[in-house]
Formats: sequence, structure tokens, C-alpha cells
Amino acid sequence: MQRRNFILGAFAVLGLGGWALTSRTGGNSTDITNLPGAANAQSTSGDIDTSMIEDMVQGNPDADVTIIEYASFTCPHCAAFHSGPYKQLKADYIDTGKVKFIYREVYFDRPGLWASMMARCGGQERFFGIVDLIYKGQNEWARAGEPVAIVNELRKIGRLAGLDSDTLEACLQDADMAQSLVAWWEENGNRDDISSTPSFLINGKKHSNMSYADMKALIDAELPS
Repeated sequence: MQRRNFILGAFAVLGLGGWALTSRTGGNSTDITNLPGAANAQSTSGDIDTSMIEDMVQGNPDADVTIIEYASFTCPHCAAFHSGPYKQLKADYIDTGKVKFIYREVYFDRPGLWASMMARCGGQERFFGIVDLIYKGQNEWARAGEPVAIVNELRKIGRLAGLDSDTLEACLQDADMAQSLVAWWEENGNRDDISSTPSFLINGKKHSNMSYADMKALIDAELPS
């Protein structure tokens, strides 16, 4: 379970140095001086307009129960949730119209932010499918080593999801989006007091990671009898 308190200043601490790299493989240059634009995103939420950031939503918008998941793409517990309990939740409650499900990204590190930028590149229509691929491949891309290797593994996932190279690169290079996402996460995290992942708001009440049986009981208690 990843926690927020050790990373609040990470973007500022890691700052501008060390991530401006150029990797050459097979004669081709992969410049990540600004790749993604997230590399130098820092904590300035009070100065950034986050209105462009949309929630990623599944299910019935008028459902009696709304679940907001806060998760980091580099969090193993989040990957475990999405490989098991989430699939049950989707089948039992989201697809049946009983739950509106909102996924909100948490940025404990820059690879997690890069993964988010790539996932959002597909828009609402492709987002959750890309999320599945990111979590399935977490052990490979998140542990790829140097930043350029991580980005290249994320590119592979994006292409597997059907994103063309030009679209993918534009998303990964979008520095304004990177800054807005960091600010958006800070606003969400502060408002909802998110300190670990995965965390869940079920009709506004915060809960930490739990078994599917426990989540099911909480959902059923909120549904009309």
C-alpha cells in the first residue's frame, strides 16, 4: 500500500535535473528532455487551472451508489485490486447499473504520472481498457529501469491499445496536461484526505483497501432495500 506523505514534495525535490536524458538504441535517438512533459511537473496546484481534467467514469450516472477509487499505477495493491475485486465489482454492480464508478489517479512518482498521461490519451472510450493493460504489465514497465526504458514500455502498451504513434507522443509530451494532472491530484488528495492507495469513497465515506466481500457489504448497505 503506497502512502502519500512521503511523496508530497517529490516533484519539487526531484526537480529539473537527472531526468533530461537522451537514449540511443539502434541508431535512433529517443529524446526525453521533455518526455513526458510530466518530468518537471511540480506542486503548484493553487496556480493551475484543472478544469480541463475530467473524471474517468463507468456505469450508470444516476446510480444510487457512487464509488470513487484513488489509485496509483505503480501501486502493487492497486494492480491486485484491478486483477480481481474490480472485475467482480464491474460484473455485479457497475454493469448492472447499481454503481457509478469513478477512477482517480494518484501520483506517488513520475512513472505513475506518465502512465496516467498515456491512459488518458485514449479518452473515456479507451481509458479503462488501457488501465487494464497498464496493471497487467505493471511488473514489466514499472521495473524497466531507467526513465527512457519505462517510457518505451509504456509506449508499447499504448500501441497495443491502438494508439497511433503521433497521438501517443503528443500526449506524452503535453507539459500543460502534466502540470494540470499533478495539481488536480493535489486538490483531490487534500479535499478527500487521501493518504494511501487504493482508497475508496463509497457515497462519500472514505475506506482503505479491503476484500471484495467487505466492499460488497458496504455497497449493499447503500442500495435501496
